[in-house]
Amino acid sequence: MKILKTILFYLSFFSFFSVLSQNKEVINQKNKPNILLILSDDHSYPHLGSYGDANVLKYQITPNLDAFAKEGMRFDRAYTSAPQCAPSRISMFTGSSPVSIDVSRFGEPARKEVDFFTDILKANGYWVGLDGRNHHLDGALEGKNNRIDEILKMGGMKNLDERFDHVAKNNTKKDNLFKVPQRIHSILDEVPQNKPFFLYFGFNQPHRMFDDDFEEINPNDLVLPPDFPDLPEIRKDYARYLSEVRDMDKGFGLIMEVLKKRGIDKNTIVIFMGDNGEALLRGKGTLAGRGIHVPLLVRWPNQIKENTVTSALVSGEDIAPTILDIVGLKFTKDITGISFLNTLKDYESETRSYVFAERGFHAGPLTRTDGLDLSRSVTSKKFHFVYNALPKQEFAQVDMVKTFAWEDLVNSYKSNKLKELHNRLYFYNERPVFELYDLENDPYELVNLYGDKKYKEIEETLRNEMEKKMLLDHDFLPLPSDVIQYNKKKNKGDE
Repeated sequence: MKILKTILFYLSFFSFFSVLSQNKEVINQKNKPNILLILSDDHSYPHLGSYGDANVLKYQITPNLDAFAKEGMRFDRAYTSAPQCAPSRISMFTGSSPVSIDVSRFGEPARKEVDFFTDILKANGYWVGLDGRNHHLDGALEGKNNRIDEILKMGGMKNLDERFDHVAKNNTKKDNLFKVPQRIHSILDEVPQNKPFFLYFGFNQPHRMFDDDFEEINPNDLVLPPDFPDLPEIRKDYARYLSEVRDMDKGFGLIMEVLKKRGIDKNTIVIFMGDNGEALLRGKGTLAGRGIHVPLLVRWPNQIKENTVTSALVSGEDIAPTILDIVGLKFTKDITGISFLNTLKDYESETRSYVFAERGFHAGPLTRTDGLDLSRSVTSKKFHFVYNALPKQEFAQVDMVKTFAWEDLVNSYKSNKLKELHNRLYFYNERPVFELYDLENDPYELVNLYGDKKYKEIEETLRNEMEKKMLLDHDFLPLPSDVIQYNKKKNKGDE
C-alpha cells in the first residue's frame, strides 16, 4: 500500500509538472510577437516622404508611411536580390538568392524541398497566411497555362495550401483599396486565439497599370531625376506613378488602423518593404539603383528605438533569417541571407559589406532587355559594380513599352531631340560589359568609372566579391574574369 501511494505521488508530481510545462509553452506562445510583412509592388527608393523626396513631400504622397517611419527604424540602404517581382519575393521567403535556388526565370517557383521561413514558423506554433497582391511563390503563370500548372503540381512546386493556413489573392486597385480593412479583419478572425500569426499582405500599387487620374499632382512642377528626359508624357507618367504610391499609402494607413482597433498593434512587428524597383526608366528589370534599391521600414514596439535611421546594407534575402532570429528560430539548411537583428537592436550595427542582385528572363522578346537580360551586380557602401553578360541586348523598360511615355521617348530619339546622355542610356548599340559607379558622388549612376586606373583596386575587389558569390551560388553565367581573359586573348589575336 505504501509503495502504491508512493507511485501515485510521483505520478501526480510528474503529471503536475507536465501540465505546468505545457501551460508554460502556451504562455510562451502567446508572448511571441505577431509579424506582418507588407510589400508595395514596384516601388523604388526614395519615394517616401521620410526619405526626403521633393515630389513626395510637396504633394504629401505618403503621410501614413512617414508617420510609421517615426515609430520605428528606417533603412536607407535596402536592396532586393532581383529587380522583378517573382524572384525577389521568393528570395524573401527562402532567405536565399534566386540563382542559388534556381528561380532566376520569372514565374519559376522554388523546388518543393526548399524551405520557406513560414514553414519553420508554422512548425513552431505560428498561424501563417498570404493575402493581397499575387505573391508569386508558386509561379507567376497560374491560370494562364494549364499544362505548365500541371507540371508544377506534379513536381510538388504548387503546394501553398499545405504550407499556409490561409492563402488568397486579392487586388487592391481602385475601389478594392477601401475594402482592405474588411479584408484584414476577416483574415485575423481566422487566427486561433492561442496562436501568434505571421501575415504577408501585398499591395498592387504602384504597379502598372497606372490610373489616368493623378489627383492634383501637376506634372510640370515635378522635379525629374537627371536620367529622365524632360518630355511631356514622361512627366505625366511620373505623376501617375506618384498617385499610385499615394493610394498604396492610404491602404497602409487603413491596415494600421485595423491593428490598433483590435488592440494588437503593440504586439505586432510590422515590416514594410518594396518588392523591387519601380516600372519607370532604369527601374524595374534593370540592375541600376532604381531597379533594386527599395524602401524598408520596421516597427517593433518596445524593442526598436523610435525614429531611428540606419545606413546598414540589407538584402531582401535577409528578411527571412531576421524574422526567424527575432523569435529564436533558424533555418535548418544553409541559406545566403543574413539576419540583421543586431541592426534592429543597434542601428549602427552592420552585418554586410556587400549586397548582390541578379537579372534573368522576365517576359518579352529574347532580343530586348524587357524580355531577357543576364546581368549581376554587387553594391558596397560607396560603389556599385554591374556585369552585363548580354551587352548587345536592345534596351526596353520592363512594363513600359506600350505606354505613351515610351512612345514619346522613342519619337524624341528618332527626331534627334534627346540629350546625348539619354541617347547613351536608352538607345545604345552596345552597352559596357562592366560598369562601376561611385554612389556618393554619382547617385544616379551616370558616369561609368570602369577602366579608370584610379579605381582599379576597387574594380578588382568588387569583381572578386561577385565571383565568390557566383561560385557559391553555382551561377550558370561565365565568371567576369573569364570574360576579361577571353577579351585579352581576342585583342592579341590569340583566339
